[in-house]
Amino acid sequence: MSTVTRGDRTPERLRRVDANLLLALQALIEERNLTRAGERMMMSQPAMSGALTRLRAHFDDELLVRSGRGFELTELAERLRGEVTAAVEAAEALLGNHREFDPSVSTRRFAVGMSEYAMTVLAEPLTRTLAQRAPGCAMALDPLDVPGDQVETQLMRRDLIVAPLGFEFPGELQPVFTDRLVCVVADTNPRLRDGTLSLADLAEMPHAVAEFAPAGRPRPLERAMAESGLADRPVLVRVTSLLTLPFAVAGTDMCAFVPSRLARRCLDSLRLTTAETPVPQVFITEAAHWHPRREKDPAVVWLRQLLHEIAVEVEDAD
Repeated sequence: MSTVTRGDRTPERLRRVDANLLLALQALIEERNLTRAGERMMMSQPAMSGALTRLRAHFDDELLVRSGRGFELTELAERLRGEVTAAVEAAEALLGNHREFDPSVSTRRFAVGMSEYAMTVLAEPLTRTLAQRAPGCAMALDPLDVPGDQVETQLMRRDLIVAPLGFEFPGELQPVFTDRLVCVVADTNPRLRDGTLSLADLAEMPHAVAEFAPAGRPRPLERAMAESGLADRPVLVRVTSLLTLPFAVAGTDMCAFVPSRLARRCLDSLRLTTAETPVPQVFITEAAHWHPRREKDPAVVWLRQLLHEIAVEVEDAD
């Protein structure tokens, strides 16, 4: 009887495996969540559960095990993590660069994460232009929520992420638009004199601030305040979104520094006004970030170009 070597068995074993399971395995290992992995693969949760069952049978290992409300990787899954990423990247390098993207006939579903502020500026022109140039495509837009230890996972899950510079996403980036911060107060604020607030006013009046930058990183506004001797100014309200600052200030004696585009949208409806201050001008830049393995994906290259055109349109509108 002839001896069957491992090398003899491997091709037969590979023939019994659906190549799509490699992508499913990558999604499961990176997301550690059936629902999110299914969304990433555009598969229903039962279908993703079925893929996990097949992967468990193939590797004779649980791969994901329950831990509280989530999952943890088994020892084998942890070891496979780097190999799976390398395998997917190798496959994309071999096959992906030869794909073409025709927006007029494509049914691609793009996944884009944005800061809430970037969404107020870009969502409408981006979705409108996408519908005009790629009528069969769709876009999933979701707000950015990135704990410090999950930035790479978030980036791998999406085609693009648009966020303020400073989050230090790995991979590539492309500045999209820049805005300046302006001081807003209620139009009846008693400290306003000829549309200005002095350093003494800013040192005494209550402030509302947004804290959304990565932990431990100095924010541009805080640096400007420190330069002006206002590091210890009284902060009455802290929020996690720039969008809520104008609403927090409306009808109060507080002030807040918000992007000028956001301020213009809120002044009349919330009875706010902008105030000139001696604080050095602060600029913020929203940038598009993408994972290196999407650098040459024709569809993502097209989307980045589309975003660039829209960014030019946004800047010209000012």
